[in-house]
Amino acid sequence: MNVYKTLLMMLGVPAYWFGDSPVSYQLGFQDPATTTMEGIYLFNLHLLFVIIGIVILVGWLLYTILTNFTELNNSKVANFTHSNTLEIVWTSLPALVLLSLASPSFSLLYSLDEISNPELTLKILGHQWYWSYEISDFNSCSETTQNLKYASYMLTNESLKENSSIGFFRSLETNKRIVLPTNTHLRLLITAVDVLHSWTIPSFGVKVDACPGRLNQANLFIKRFGVFFGQCSEICGVNHGFMPIVLLALPSVQYHYLIMTNLEFN
Repeated sequence: MNVYKTLLMMLGVPAYWFGDSPVSYQLGFQDPATTTMEGIYLFNLHLLFVIIGIVILVGWLLYTILTNFTELNNSKVANFTHSNTLEIVWTSLPALVLLSLASPSFSLLYSLDEISNPELTLKILGHQWYWSYEISDFNSCSETTQNLKYASYMLTNESLKENSSIGFFRSLETNKRIVLPTNTHLRLLITAVDVLHSWTIPSFGVKVDACPGRLNQANLFIKRFGVFFGQCSEICGVNHGFMPIVLLALPSVQYHYLIMTNLEFN
């Protein structure tokens, strides 16, 4: 599969077709994969529309003032001092604009903090400088009581060369990926062992600080399967840029089969 990926990339197929990862000179968002990120994306479009309208209006006013009220174009002294109508307009219009921004932003904020009944809990611990994960409440039919607990390290350039990992993303791939089901209410419990970290996946709209001695919670509902990439977004030390996050989202049936297989072989 990696060989096909490399051939397609050589033919000009964009790299982001193979996973939700950043691309060179990217200015926009990655494709939303959760309801949270969809709300953030729509609010961003609404905000851009308002900002563009304000910029056009202010630019037109400045241009009108500079062209019609300069000394060279207007030699008559105006008796204009104030206008009650104009003051009402320039006071009420910004208030209405702020109301149009406040309503969807508050709705989005409350939806982000909404607590649902999760079917699965993923515990995330930040270390210097790697992530460790644990799934301890997985209800399986097997008799084993083992928990899914593992550490995730970034694959170095030497590891990529040794394993012939052609087509993998440099500085973004890890030795073990997080595997979560789609269309399932998930709960993330995030903390740190040593210093501040930040667990971030742009496609999910999730950016939660991992603080030592504090347990932060986030809700997640993945709507589509795929491979999603993220990184630590907190300046946590000299190897801050080498704490990638790779998450594989699978349909529920495939996820349960994979978890059961892992439990049996461990």
